[in-house]
Order: sequence, then structure tokens, then C-alpha cells
Amino acid sequence: MKSVRHILVELIRPRGVHGPAAALRLSADMLKELETKVLQLLPPTSNGPSAPQEGPSDGAEVLSCTLKALKEGHVVGVPTDTIYGLACLAQNSDAVRKTYDIKGRNEHKPLAICVGEIQDIYKYCKVKVKEALLGDLLPGPVTLVFERSELLNPDLNPFTSLVGVRIPDHAFMRRLCQMCAEPLALTSANISSQSSTVAVHEFQELWPKLSVVVDGGPIRDDSRLGSTVVDLSVLGKYRIIRPGWWRTLKQTVGGGETASENLGYQPETQNILMSL
Repeated sequence: MKSVRHILVELIRPRGVHGPAAALRLSADMLKELETKVLQLLPPTSNGPSAPQEGPSDGAEVLSCTLKALKEGHVVGVPTDTIYGLACLAQNSDAVRKTYDIKGRNEHKPLAICVGEIQDIYKYCKVKVKEALLGDLLPGPVTLVFERSELLNPDLNPFTSLVGVRIPDHAFMRRLCQMCAEPLALTSANISSQSSTVAVHEFQELWPKLSVVVDGGPIRDDSRLGSTVVDLSVLGKYRIIRPGWWRTLKQTVGGGETASENLGYQPETQNILMSL
């Protein structure tokens, strides 16, 4: 495999020039050597600008580079089915702390985990719903919250007994999780409190802090809502923590029927402060 040139991309924003195209203009004398690898997963589309890069565009090669970075304890930028995310190995405490530092995230806000198969959820969560329900909701733009199992890294969200788990409906991310054979910690690719991102150039300021940035092209849905977060940790009850892509969940649980009728659970009115 050809070696990937390490690059640092500095934005040039001349006075009076705005927009993503201008943000991607590069100055040759500003390119510096860095450990960040910007890898193009898909061919550029007409939906918006892609990041300038050198390196593999073959999916297998991009997977291999990203997997290597994760196994070495680094944080990577990746596309998902909703927004771009930052990912690291959930069982690596140093990598988890690094993710918080990169985002400037409040240490009392939890990170979700991401796995490749429904069976993986049972390793890291105490599941109290039928497997058929998991199959209806996942993979998809949904984060399901369960009580965590003892196998999950105790340094991940040590302030809560719950954890949110995702299986994104995104072929690259799902395959990456399968190859890792352990959960990824996943959060949005942005500075904390800033808008979520749907293209790699939108979190360009974070690139120098990441080992790999996977450019999967602009995400078609620009709602920036993230996944719908549903708490299923209490037997017989469910709680919508964050609506997110709620329309997708409504389609999953049934057209004209209520979620409680189709899920077989009653809604819980108590609010919970969790940001995934």
C-alpha cells in the first residue's frame, strides 16, 4: 500500500470570502508535516467540497489504516449515518480521555458506544427487551440506552450505570466495528457546544488532533440532529431522551400506532440529562 503523506491543512479566509469552498483553499507554504491522515472513502460528489488528500481511497485500505490507528490508541474522525463522529476504542482509558480533551467536552457528559452486531450489545449491556425489537431498530440512526455490563471499561462514563449503544446504518462504520472486535466510543465531531458536522471540512480545526480523518463525502441529510436516543434500561418502560431522527423511529415502530403500543412499553415522563 502506498504511504500516506502527513498533512496539516490551514484555512485561508481572506476578508470578505466565506463558505465551504473558500475554507478548503490551501496555501502551499502552510502545508506542514503532521501525523494526521486524511483518507477519501468515496469519490467526490456534487453535494459539496471534499477535503484535499493523498492516500488510499479503496475501502479495504481505508479500513486497515483506520483500524491500525484505533488499535494504537488514537482518535479518528469518521462518517456515520447521521453526522460525522470522533471514535476511539472504548476499552482504552487513555484514548477515551483524549477524546474528551479534543472536544473540550464536559467530563460528566457520557460517550456512546458503537458495535458491529446486535449480539455484541449483550456483551456490554444488560438488555431487557426482546432481540426482535433490537433487530427492528438497528442498524439505524438510533442510540439505545441500557444498564451497562461489568465487561465495559469502568473508566468510560464512570458517573452513570447506563450506556448508550449504536449500530450505525453505515457500511464503513459497521465493518470497522466488526474488525475492531471491541466497542468504539463515539461522539460528534465538533467542539463541544458547537454545531454537529455533516462534512469533513466542517471540523477541520480538529484534524491536527486526530490520527485519521475518513472523508466519506457530505452526509445527504443536513438536519444535524444526530441519532434518536431511547432509554430502555427500565423493564416495561421507555423514555425518549433526544428526539433526533425521530421520524425514522416512528416509521420503525409503526405508522399510525403510538410507540408505546408497538414497542410494548409505556412512556416514562421523567426527564434524564444525557447527551450522546
